[in-house]
Amino acid sequence: MRYTLTENIEQGDKLAKNIYSADGRILLNAGIPLTVGLIARLNHMGVKAVFLEDEQLSDVTVEEVVSEKTRRETTSALAESFQYVQDGGELNVKSLNKTIYSLLEEILANKDILLNLTDIRTEDNALYTHSLNVCMMAILTGNKMGLERVKLQELAIGALLHDIGKILPPRADEEINHHAWRGFNFLRKNKEISTLSSHIALAHHEQIDGSGEPRGLEEKDIHLLARITSVANYYDNLVSGHDGERPLQPYEACEKLLGLTNYSFSYNVVWKFMRTIAFYPTGSQVKLTTGEGGVVVQQHRGLPQRPIVRTFKTFAGHSDDFEITDLDLAEHTTLFIRDSMD
Repeated sequence: MRYTLTENIEQGDKLAKNIYSADGRILLNAGIPLTVGLIARLNHMGVKAVFLEDEQLSDVTVEEVVSEKTRRETTSALAESFQYVQDGGELNVKSLNKTIYSLLEEILANKDILLNLTDIRTEDNALYTHSLNVCMMAILTGNKMGLERVKLQELAIGALLHDIGKILPPRADEEINHHAWRGFNFLRKNKEISTLSSHIALAHHEQIDGSGEPRGLEEKDIHLLARITSVANYYDNLVSGHDGERPLQPYEACEKLLGLTNYSFSYNVVWKFMRTIAFYPTGSQVKLTTGEGGVVVQQHRGLPQRPIVRTFKTFAGHSDDFEITDLDLAEHTTLFIRDSMD
């Protein structure tokens, strides 16, 4: 299968993965041929990219840190919890902690797998998918930084709920109307959530040079867990096309992060974060420095910039006759990916 932007889908292409709603319902089944109407439906739902079936890539599977089942269960639990809060109820922390425990166990069991953030977002699940992605990236980064299990648990709950302030109505008595303050004030009242987890919601938009929000803190005053979440949050906003911006490819987002290191983000956090992300996700289409096009078919653990790329060479006059070559960029040290073609 291959990963492609929705705008590049052609009539007759088939989905390789189901598309789900926020509550776990299947919106479109894998395997169905995409008609003009279904492609329009994908655009209407806000789906920006999908996995498609491809005969030349039928053996390609995405090695996942977290299974699709666990992702779906987590986003569904989060959506249910957020809806309950919006209706005036209390956050069901016990239920969320059970979900987070399972998520943490799975991530730590697969901690050496590079994270392929090629999730299929719809408008109704965007907030929950973002929250889950930030949580997963934060856990992986925290683990790389040697955090103990109890700190990883606090990091996970804080990262998963970092944007809860966005669903809370502004209060007239709040001096600063910022979703970080709303989230913090809501979470700190819950005795089952640690002060540190609550502070992650408050400080996830702070930047180490003091230019962040809402308090303009400098690095020494921002807790490590908040600095980790800040990097994960910024990265996911870049690759998802936050606030109408063009979604960046993972390698572009990583380059932008590197450019902000020691200004907005801590060097040690960014360095560990970079070791958890697939710069060129499995299934994505790329162009090599030789001019050849190809598809990333496998990742190298510990070498996020050097995946295995499958190229297709056509013989003159025989468009259906391919010479297929898998190039391991860890071995072809003078060969580089020049651009992403998605």
